[in-house]
Amino acid sequence: MARRSTTVDEEEFEEHVIDVDVSDEMQSSFLEYAYSVIYARALPDARDGLKPVQRRILYSMNEMGLRPDRAHVKCARVVGEVMGKYHPHGDSAIYDALVRLGQPWAMRLPMVDSHGNFGSLDAGPAAMRYTECRMAPAALTMTDGLDLDTVDFRPNYDGHETEPAVLPASFPNLLVNGSTGIAVGMATNIPPHNLIEVVHALRHLLAHPEADLDAVMRFIPGPDFASGGTIVGLEGIRDAYETGRGTFRIRAKARIEQISARRQGIVVTELPPMIGPEKIIEQIKVLVQSKKLQGVSDVKDLSDLQHPTRLVIEVKNGFHPEALLEQLYRRTKLEDSFGINTVALVDGQPRTLSLIEALQVYLEHRLEVTLRRSLYQRARAEERLHLVEGLLIAILDIDDVIAIVRRSEDAGEAKAALIEAFDLSDVQATYILDMQLRRLTRYSRLELEGERDELTTRIAALTEIIESDEKLRGLVGDELAAVATAHGDARRTVLLSSAGVSTAAAAPIEVADEPCWVIASATGLLARTSDASPLPGAGPRTGHDVLAAVVRTTARSQIGVVTSTGLVHKLSALDLPVLPRTASAPHLQGGSQLSELLPLEPGEELRALVPLDPDSPGLAIGTRQGVVKVVRPEILGRSEWEVIRLDAGDEVAGAVWLGGLPGAELCFITSDAQLLHFPLDAVRPQGRTGGGVAGIKLTPGARVVFFGAVPSTGSVVVTVASTAGALPGGGTGSVKVAPFEEFPGKGRATQGVRCHRFLKGEDELQLAWAGPTPAIACAGSGAPIDLPPADGRRDGSGHPVPQPILAIGSRTFAVPSSGETHHIAGPAE
Repeated sequence: MARRSTTVDEEEFEEHVIDVDVSDEMQSSFLEYAYSVIYARALPDARDGLKPVQRRILYSMNEMGLRPDRAHVKCARVVGEVMGKYHPHGDSAIYDALVRLGQPWAMRLPMVDSHGNFGSLDAGPAAMRYTECRMAPAALTMTDGLDLDTVDFRPNYDGHETEPAVLPASFPNLLVNGSTGIAVGMATNIPPHNLIEVVHALRHLLAHPEADLDAVMRFIPGPDFASGGTIVGLEGIRDAYETGRGTFRIRAKARIEQISARRQGIVVTELPPMIGPEKIIEQIKVLVQSKKLQGVSDVKDLSDLQHPTRLVIEVKNGFHPEALLEQLYRRTKLEDSFGINTVALVDGQPRTLSLIEALQVYLEHRLEVTLRRSLYQRARAEERLHLVEGLLIAILDIDDVIAIVRRSEDAGEAKAALIEAFDLSDVQATYILDMQLRRLTRYSRLELEGERDELTTRIAALTEIIESDEKLRGLVGDELAAVATAHGDARRTVLLSSAGVSTAAAAPIEVADEPCWVIASATGLLARTSDASPLPGAGPRTGHDVLAAVVRTTARSQIGVVTSTGLVHKLSALDLPVLPRTASAPHLQGGSQLSELLPLEPGEELRALVPLDPDSPGLAIGTRQGVVKVVRPEILGRSEWEVIRLDAGDEVAGAVWLGGLPGAELCFITSDAQLLHFPLDAVRPQGRTGGGVAGIKLTPGARVVFFGAVPSTGSVVVTVASTAGALPGGGTGSVKVAPFEEFPGKGRATQGVRCHRFLKGEDELQLAWAGPTPAIACAGSGAPIDLPPADGRRDGSGHPVPQPILAIGSRTFAVPSSGETHHIAGPAE
């Protein structure tokens, strides 16, 4: 019997067995796995730039109230909340994503405010039970508006909770922070960009929806990594922006320093993205031990809190540091390649996006979010207005209302009587019955009438936004500008179209002491010409930025760099990259950032280049607070020295070498549109440590935006007006060009004359310049911007600015007859 029973059980079991082809099962299971990885794990959404785990982390932190003004909490608590409610995967994956959101070298705009050991480029973070976190200020802009019906919500994995399908995202996170992910059969690798540049491009697209790639790249010239670095070669960037795929090379920022009395060294201050100092040290040691690299005596990592990256490579005596640096670029990760692959989810489908497509997808998302928010706010305002109108009716006839309530048997009868007596709605009658007695005062009536008027105005404004596409686009643009003002910063990554002239050998190379020009551009690049041929940029300018300062010297001489802190730094012309003779400007053909060549303090900027000649006529300096000084810099035996003593909060606004400028007038232009010029002999020269004398009298709150020496004939004054809250380098206002002769000279220490009449919405000069005509402006990307012709009006208003202006200068460079240099452009604030 037992055997027969077993047979029956087996037969019943066999009846439920389904034969499945192995290949079909593998195909079906693999497709399900691939679908899950692509859509729920590895690829970001093009609208908010977040992967599902990142979105769930930010949403959970927002729901937990972990805002920037609250205390940090343990990361384990956040990981547990995310895993239990929204992300049913391993806690290590959630914690790794949370850590990355808080690493400043991984995120251009961090989303998590970290507390504790969140790791480094060479080491991982501490366990989640030791570290703490809260939302960073930028994360608030990603979740702002979640409670205003701006996005759709969907059930979580078990149907007990809901989560947003996408965040409102008040800034374009996909481009600003980039993304990296490997899915099944596809991958994404999007570099970060500068928030201010991306916002400028978005606002341009809002105003010009048909703009092409060239127009957009005037605002976004290339990626901007959190770790800085220098991008060499821009062809791959354009390919990536056009097709979604491209490759470029990025190298570390390095400069040659005298690290001891007898030894030079290569100091690396910025590394390519996701490359740590320990990896570079290991690669150098392997090359030295295998005798593939010569000239290195030691490598030290001197990074600290003041210098986040400081890698010192000591060079043996007898070896050329520049040549050794070129070999390090070729053989180590000091120069690395970056492949752009802009793949993101659009309408739930993975797509390879061009730059314009990525911007348009985000704009469509923000327009929808803003429209839904406006509809929600109008509906709530209309509901409140309906209740307020009912309360006003009740207060006007309060005695009748009280009488009806007193004689009613219950609340239902009272509500029905109120509806019939005063023609109220059910909602209004219910609200009146729930009203507190303290609201039945004369002052409450005045409050309600004021609230009614305010609600009516708000509903009308929201209706205009909803019904007008122009109003909606304007609101989106203004909100983007506000986010960029609050969270934007300066570009960190330098863009070079080529690497300049490279040295192939590591042995010392003799360089002839031939004449040359040292050039500084408005975008912060320095270079020198290979000979004393006509200066690059003479004549009509096409495709490069404004020259900020120029000095004539020889290849083996030293020059002085005057900075905004009132210091003169010694700089060897031999340390600068050489421009080819066919170069049109340093912006396109190579150059080095000043921070790569000199140990500058944060915020210290170049103001002028000067020859270190004891027989030179001197240097004129003007400060933000209106002080002027004429001084002859002393050639000291140290690398830097002070040329003006600055008061607290003051800085050098401009400086100009006086050689070869006979008859020039010293000129101040202030932020409140006052221009003052006076003869050079009105300022008595002082010693090196002097504090200067009063140059221009400033009104409260004003500052100097330009100082220079201007030829009395053949010069123009260019002013750019904007609002005090404009984006850095925004220039969103009006520009005016007027002949310099129209402005009468005044005595030193006076207020001058008005040089620009502000239009509505303008309250200060963002930028000003005075110098030889014709003048030209340049954008942050270095692209030229033509200015309107001089109109002869001394205090007239300006013309609309076509795009943000970084600096202004002259189209031509007039070589001084007897001097050695000429200051051309005043860089933007």
